[in-house]
Amino acid sequence: MRVVACPQCGTQLPWEGNRYRPFCSERCRLVDLGAWLDEKYTIPGPLDDESADTGDVAPVPGRDRRSGPEDG
Repeated sequence: MRVVACPQCGTQLPWEGNRYRPFCSERCRLVDLGAWLDEKYTIPGPLDDESADTGDVAPVPGRDRRSGPEDG
């Protein structure tokens, strides 16, 4: 039987038959979810130097930023 550690509290538990895997309990699962929602965890990714410096948002494809609302 494969035994793993809960990523939240470290409790050793069997992998098979564990309803909350990879966590040991509903509590540990919710604590981890709360950390994601509070942005305590991040997924690193490449930064575009230009947008990171100015905070610009990419334009919507097919729409010219200089024109007003489309007539239609």
